[in-house]
Amino acid sequence: MKGLYAFFSLLLLIAVALIGVQVVKWHFLFGVVIPYTAFAIFILGIIYRVIKWAKSPVPFRITTTCGQQKTHPWINSSYFDNPHNLIGVLGRMALEILFFRSLFRNTKADIHDGKIVYGGNKWLWLGGLAFHWTFLIVLVRHFRFFMEPAPFFVGWIQNLDGIMQVGIPVLYMTDVVFLGALTYLFFRRVIVPQVRYISLAGDYFPLFLIMAIGTTGVLMRYVPSMKVDINGIKQLTLGLLSFGPIVPEGIGATFFIHLFLVSLLLAYFPASKLMHMGGVFLSPTRNLANNNRARRHVNPWDYPVEGHSYMEWEDEFRELMKAADMPLEKE
Repeated sequence: MKGLYAFFSLLLLIAVALIGVQVVKWHFLFGVVIPYTAFAIFILGIIYRVIKWAKSPVPFRITTTCGQQKTHPWINSSYFDNPHNLIGVLGRMALEILFFRSLFRNTKADIHDGKIVYGGNKWLWLGGLAFHWTFLIVLVRHFRFFMEPAPFFVGWIQNLDGIMQVGIPVLYMTDVVFLGALTYLFFRRVIVPQVRYISLAGDYFPLFLIMAIGTTGVLMRYVPSMKVDINGIKQLTLGLLSFGPIVPEGIGATFFIHLFLVSLLLAYFPASKLMHMGGVFLSPTRNLANNNRARRHVNPWDYPVEGHSYMEWEDEFRELMKAADMPLEKE
């Protein structure tokens, strides 16, 4: 039911965009005003969240570890699982951000014959890794719409991505893997009882939203009836970046829906769980070296506090305590 709320909410938003573009002809609104507004919300929202997180006091190192801490020279320590210096932290963060190392090591629990059995959960790691990396590659491929001339590496990535040369236009491997990974993540959330139980509408909505963005992008590229004016799109995007937007005629309704969905994702991003993209860099359980035994860490907020001992408290309320027949340390 929670997934249905998110699904029909997204359908309603798509219908609004379709009517606004096809019927009301609000091309400037959906092509310029909404993208600018969404991008402003995206930037300001991320800045706000990061500053708010940065203000959270972390007086002590609370590194999450799963390996031997560095102690004596003759005891082997876990350099990445229990880093003791900056290089170890950087290596651990790189493995976490680029390859989801903690998710790779993750396990799942099932009940078989009345007993709890723990096993690997590599499919989740593979699906998450495939989704994030293909999302990044697709985003980099889109640089050709925002830059003139496009950076040299964009052409390399496009050639490598379309190396299989399936059909015309060339079928990009990342398009297939991207939608396949999203489909797996969706069915996992629906089929696995434990995951379905804890899932909220806010978990389904970004999943459906990103699937809709990918689907509209694929439709524009591979379906002849959904073709759009690429030159017009590039003129619009370059105008948006140069703050001189022009909305050419005949771009196509599918592109405006695609752009509207991307704008929704940008505006929704700072207030959602998608902010883990920035939060992973600020997590004190990940970005601190575990050198608590080697160094003494003094709480910088440990200012002198005027205390009030029990005897002082008893002297203050002695008469009231006597009247209530409460025991006293001294009469």
